Amino acid sequence: MQINLIDTNFYGKLNLFFLAFLGILPACHSTRLLPVADAPVIRLKGSDTMVTLAQSWAEKFMQQHNGVAVYVEGGGTATGIEALIKGSIEICTASRPLRPEEVQRLAKKQQNVGIAHLVAKDGLSVYLHPSNPVRNLTLAQVKNIYTGQITNWREVGGNDETIIVLSRAPSSGTYLYFQEHVLDGQPYAANAINMPTTAAIVQEIEKNPPAIGYGGLAYGENLVHCKINGVSPTAESVRADKYPIARYLYFYTIKKPEGVVKSFIDWVLSKEGQGVVKESEYVPLISIP
Repeated sequence: MQINLIDTNFYGKLNLFFLAFLGILPACHSTRLLPVADAPVIRLKGSDTMVTLAQSWAEKFMQQHNGVAVYVEGGGTATGIEALIKGSIEICTASRPLRPEEVQRLAKKQQNVGIAHLVAKDGLSVYLHPSNPVRNLTLAQVKNIYTGQITNWREVGGNDETIIVLSRAPSSGTYLYFQEHVLDGQPYAANAINMPTTAAIVQEIEKNPPAIGYGGLAYGENLVHCKINGVSPTAESVRADKYPIARYLYFYTIKKPEGVVKSFIDWVLSKEGQGVVKESEYVPLISIP
């Protein structure tokens, strides 16, 4: 799915992943990574939320396209957007739409407003420690926790403990999406602790029972994914637009993709590519059995 950016209104531990194409050695019938001179290269950079998904896409695509090298790097959506504006990558991975000022800078630098490609959907889970008795929060309660209006778990039916508020860093698209859609644009509480990645949030909650954090559905398997307004964050509730904190995940390109970049994006949007989305515990754009 592809949209032009003109109407868009809508960080940090670096994760670098490179898989060269797979080569079969006839002499020993083994498989290893081989460097290829002048091989077609696709460079993806941006959303930490999408790193594991993009890595899976890259690996499977290269297994089927000998001679293509795909690099996947995180750092946050804003970092990816900057790289796209500079022209140092082919694809920016993003967990939010570009902002108007970003589109303007892209147009000024690259003479193109860019193309957005919807590649998957994701729900933002609110993570809690298993020992925390709270299992359901309203969207208003989550907002009040993250803006500092609610500071003790007993205010929402939990233990008499001060809430440790964990957030993503400002360069994260998830940070901005959460601020805009859950906090209604209000600033995060002064005591909110910024974490570089969703994985870091999960690790912190696992060792700090009074903590709360947020991130994608694919993370935090040992944590409680809290119900919001009585709805569990599942692939089914996200796809049906019943879960209230859901969003699209994007690829951004400077212009309409061509050659190997187009082939990669077309494959990502195919039934096989969307199957990878489901296997990675994100929500595919199409129904996958």
